[in-house]
Amino acid sequence: MERPNTVSGLIELRREISGKIEHHQRALNDLIVDLDHLDHTIHLLAPDQDLALAKPKQFPARHGAYRGEMQRFVLGALRNASEPITSLEIAIEVVKGRGLDPNDARAVSLIRKRVGACLWRMVEKGLAREVPMEGTYKGWVVINKSG
Repeated sequence: MERPNTVSGLIELRREISGKIEHHQRALNDLIVDLDHLDHTIHLLAPDQDLALAKPKQFPARHGAYRGEMQRFVLGALRNASEPITSLEIAIEVVKGRGLDPNDARAVSLIRKRVGACLWRMVEKGLAREVPMEGTYKGWVVINKSG
């Protein structure tokens, strides 16, 4: 059974996405032209200037966290767990806690790397420890210092 409303909606969505792509390609081309003009002007004023040394500025990291935010999320996940949990399980909790899509593999992978780095810093501070688990995974637990 054909659903013309569904198809027309998908076609409209496709038109919107392709329009966005064209818009961003034009904006990118404008930026490239601007950069070429700047390079040319710099070479007029300083012919010996090596522009390869002018590294691009870094934009903020995708899904960046505020200072201490990652550790708070990781500690919360460890404290709520009744048994050792993996960095992937922690990452999924962090992703959910930050309002991101837990089905976005790219976001989960990025957050998992940050969780791993956070866990190792927490080990150095004596806040968490690694525990063996069945298979190739590592489990993590919070170190309870209250007794």
